Parts: sequence; C-alpha cells; structure tokens
Amino acid sequence: MKTRSVLTALFLVLGALFAPGFGALSGTAQAQAATKITHATATSMFRQAGITWSSSGNCSDRDNPTCTSFEQLNLATAQGAQTLKSASGCALNITGGTETGHASGTYSHWNGYKLDYAKATCLTNYIKGTFAYIGVRGDGAPQWKSGSGNVYADEGNHWDVLYYNCGGC
Repeated sequence: MKTRSVLTALFLVLGALFAPGFGALSGTAQAQAATKITHATATSMFRQAGITWSSSGNCSDRDNPTCTSFEQLNLATAQGAQTLKSASGCALNITGGTETGHASGTYSHWNGYKLDYAKATCLTNYIKGTFAYIGVRGDGAPQWKSGSGNVYADEGNHWDVLYYNCGGC
C-alpha cells in the first residue's frame, strides 16, 4: 500500500513538471493557476506602493470600458506592478485594468493578466534600458521582455504589460 502511495505521488509530481505551461520544463513563462483579488485589495496594494490609477470615466465599474477596474485582477499582476515600481523608481499611473473593452484571450486584461500604464519618460527609459527587445506584436506594437518573462508592449500612448508572474517579488 505504501509503494502505491509513493508511486501515485511521483506520478503527480512528474505530471505537473511535464505538463504544458509549467515554467522551466516547458520553455515558457506561462502562469499557473491565478489567485484573484478584489478591486479594494488591489487599490490598497497600489496605494501602499505609491502607484496611482486613473480612468477617463473617473470610475471603477468592471463592465464600463471608460472605467479602470481591478476586480478579478491576478494577485501576481498586482505584485508585478509593485515590483516594477520598486525596481524602476518611476512614478506609475495605471490607466487600464480588468474592465471590459480590451482585447480578449487567455492572457488578457479581463482575465487579470494585464495592466496599462500611462507613458512617462522614466518608465519608458527603464523598460527599454533594462529589458530585452523581442520584436513587434501582431498588431505592430514593439515589445520588451523582462528576465522573469513578463512582456511590455509600447502601444503608442501607453504601456500594455502582460504579467505571467510577479516579476521577482
């Protein structure tokens, strides 16, 4: 009976290691199961880190595209913003979160993996000077990739950041 338990545990560990999307052995920086947080938790985390946020509609309704919502944001995404603030020393203003109106997909704003940041010289210089340029996205946006695998896309008037993880938090 003990041998069976050990074999079952070994099978589960090996299955996790070799399953698609599990980091080191898959060759990608894809995220594992995400922990979701509330808008209130996210704003508390951002406030504590000195990160600001704004919306064209001056609101936080997830179902309104003119709002900036953090409802259902991944914890790792919020932590990634904190890491970026700490590492860069730049002022960060989030202009897009989990609200409707962004492109769809698994690793999307709606699913909690992305934040938009207002363009600022300090942030742009940090991203371009610290991360590796990886070419243009399908929509033509130039991209940079951090050492932890997060992707920073220059969408012209803002930075669109895809957080697979917290960036070394």
